[in-house]
Amino acid sequence: MKNIAYVLLIGGFLYGAYVAALDETIIDWPLFTIAAIAAIAGVVLAKRADSATARSGEVLEMNRNELNESIANIARDLREVTNGDMPTGEELRAWIDITLRHDLRRFAEARESMVHLYGLQMYADIMSEFAAGERYVNRVWSSAADGYDDESHRYLQRAADQFQHAQSQLQEAAKSA
Repeated sequence: MKNIAYVLLIGGFLYGAYVAALDETIIDWPLFTIAAIAAIAGVVLAKRADSATARSGEVLEMNRNELNESIANIARDLREVTNGDMPTGEELRAWIDITLRHDLRRFAEARESMVHLYGLQMYADIMSEFAAGERYVNRVWSSAADGYDDESHRYLQRAADQFQHAQSQLQEAAKSA
């Protein structure tokens, strides 16, 4: 199905370009319209194929695991670093890059499955917490780079709180689904 969609899309664009290049002053609109319809049909079919894939049980289950594991790792790592002697400066930036970035990326890549798993409102609630926590992590990284260790530590704690809330909401969503 997806291959047919791409053939229609590519064929429509190529045929449209060919029709437009036949005469530099006049475009054969009926032929160009056929090309445009083929390209649009290709886009629609490709979107439908992507949507069907995104809703498949296998993908949803894999992404559910990614969401749960990655948010648990982030919350755990932030809890551990804020409960002990927090690193500063270059050490803190390196810790963020090595420890948090991979799980932040994993969660972000799997996030769209939350809509199919838990609904749009729950997705919005969880992503609001997650996005705030991610902004705090980025702020920590920047303030650590600028040498503002007190600000880094303050926002690291805020990030930990945001990710803890996101994890709690994700767990509640899983229980109610």
